Amino acid sequence: MEIVHIPVMYREVLEQLVPKAEKAILVDCTTGEGGHTARFLEKYPSLKVIGIDRDREIQKKAIERFKDYGDRFTPVNTWFNDYLAKAETESADLILFDLGISVFHYVESERGFSFRKDEKLDMRLNLDSPLTAEVVVNEYPEEELANVIYQYGEERYSRRIARRICEERSAEKITSSKQLADIISQAVPKEYRYGRIHPATRSFQAIRIEVNHELDRITPALEEAIRVLKVGGRVGVITFHSLEDRQVKWFFKNRATGDDPLLSILTKKPIIPTDEECKENAPSRSAKLRVAEKRRSV
Repeated sequence: MEIVHIPVMYREVLEQLVPKAEKAILVDCTTGEGGHTARFLEKYPSLKVIGIDRDREIQKKAIERFKDYGDRFTPVNTWFNDYLAKAETESADLILFDLGISVFHYVESERGFSFRKDEKLDMRLNLDSPLTAEVVVNEYPEEELANVIYQYGEERYSRRIARRICEERSAEKITSSKQLADIISQAVPKEYRYGRIHPATRSFQAIRIEVNHELDRITPALEEAIRVLKVGGRVGVITFHSLEDRQVKWFFKNRATGDDPLLSILTKKPIIPTDEECKENAPSRSAKLRVAEKRRSV
């Protein structure tokens, strides 16, 4: 079994999320291949981890990786917001969210997450969902498609891109990631086409977020996470772009104010990766870690 994903800021995560009880429970809401979970299980021999992931294929890797840990690792195949909504109040000591997409999805999944490959346009984390990237690209009205690309990708050429996609799909259905990437590249100005990042980067991000309803899950999940945490427990959230980080920042801030605040914010400014980590693990460059501690019962 090959592990392709390097967990972001795992040292900082371990420093911030320290179990206070001997037999503590960590809920890893985005387990993936188990990068963060592995570090926790190794460091704390009596810790138990509940590993959440909606993607059955990547979860198989975590199950195989932790097969020798017995009941110390419990995998659950669902969205993290759904799990937390049903979890028992004050049943977890630590909760971790790593909101990034695993390298597995770009390298191995063959679902069209990467604009550098020629794969079927899918982008689903939940393979039971009827909404795929192909549906978004070929069936959304032009204005709705432009709004998705602008709102979720913060793409300044969203209307030009949406218009070009609609023109192309009227002649031929868009079915592959390379086909879509080429269309986007042709839609933007030449100087943007050869800029610092690939011109399809923001559009692919936006379509992926739309397909998986990623931003819709964050605040409801955090609400439930605070209920599920024991008093004195900590929640850590790693984000990778401003739309995610903004939600986490204001959620923590709103619940850390007033006469009887629910949370204490432990990271006044988000923790970011070291220069060394950014060189060794390029996907970590945009990561931010925010941590809060529960002060009282909900």
